[in-house]
Order: sequence, then structure tokens, then C-alpha cells
Amino acid sequence: MLILASSSKSRKELLKNADIKFFQLASSFDESTIKEKNIINLASELSYSKARNALEKIENSDENIKFDNSSLEILGCDSIFEFKGKAFGKPSNKKEAYERWLMMSSNYGYLHTGHTILFCAFKNNMKEIICIKQVREVITSKITFAKLEKNEIKNYVNSNEPLHCAGGFALEGRGGKYIEKIDGCFSNVMGLSLPWLRRILLNQGI
Repeated sequence: MLILASSSKSRKELLKNADIKFFQLASSFDESTIKEKNIINLASELSYSKARNALEKIENSDENIKFDNSSLEILGCDSIFEFKGKAFGKPSNKKEAYERWLMMSSNYGYLHTGHTILFCAFKNNMKEIICIKQVREVITSKITFAKLEKNEIKNYVNSNEPLHCAGGFALEGRGGKYIEKIDGCFSNVMGLSLPWLRRILLNQGI
């Protein structure tokens, strides 16, 4: 069974639309505890920590999950937008979102999504979980933005969408019309590379 260790609606929709069966279990990991400064390493560490947090929840039997087989795959993801060498998470307020978009307009950046899958198995009549293997990789997509007028930026920021997204934009939402080009994996920009997930699961015989 595939467990998505995230509360992300976009990741949930990606898996549903791809007809991949899964159970969503939000991670409660405190991201502020990771002090890694390298952006790519940070995305990787956060994805791993979220997957481990979900595994701990399952081990503590606090979650109502009905396992129908002896295998368990836990997927953790975390996206960080890099612009001119700086990490852009979710904007803290509208002012910050507006200032970011002034810089991003007619420019480009990189969306790094850390992916971690923990391949686990049950022992002792499903009373014990062992982690057999882990796969970690960061997928990067280059995003080129359109040239925006100031009133467009203001209207977009006032929609509040940028305040809830890494980098301050959502490809699957209103922000999609401001993205002119994507070099790399399309679904990665929404938080989960489906081609990567397919390849890793196939390699594991799933």
C-alpha cells in the first residue's frame, strides 16, 4: 500500500488522476528543525523526515489504516522554489508575495522537489514494521514566468493563492496562466514527479 505522507491537495489530485491507489496521511514533522542551507539537500532532508514521521505514526497505531497486503511504501515530498540562489518557501504575507512577483516577472527559477520512498514490510503477523529500503532523489524543473503588469500581480496576490504555495505560485491554480515555459517534469512543479514515482515503483516490482 502506498502512503502519501502529505496533506497537499495537489499531490493528492495528481495520484488520483493517475489512478494510483494510496492512503493520505499528513505529516506533522516540524520543518523548522532542519537547518540545512543547501537548497537541494534541504528538499531531500525534508522529504525524508516527512516519510519517517508518517512511518512513526503508523508504528504507534494511531491511524485507522486497513492494510491489505504485507508491503508498505511511504512517500514523502517537499518542494522548494529557488530564485537567484535563494530559497523561496511560502510568502509570509501579501507584501512579500508582491515583491517576489515583481522580481519573478519575465524571469525564471527552479522548483526542487525532494522525493523519498520508504519500502517497508510487516513481521510478526503485521505487528512489526521493518524498513527494507529507501530511495531518495530531488527532481528539478526550470520555470519561466511571463511579464506581468503590476495590477496583475496585485490581483493575484489579493486572491491569497500565493500565500499557500512554495515559491508563491500554483501551476494548477490561478498562477498557471503566468507560467510561460517549463523545462523538466511538469507534475514535479505541482509537488510530485509522477514519472519518477512510476519508475521507482516499477524498479521495485510494484
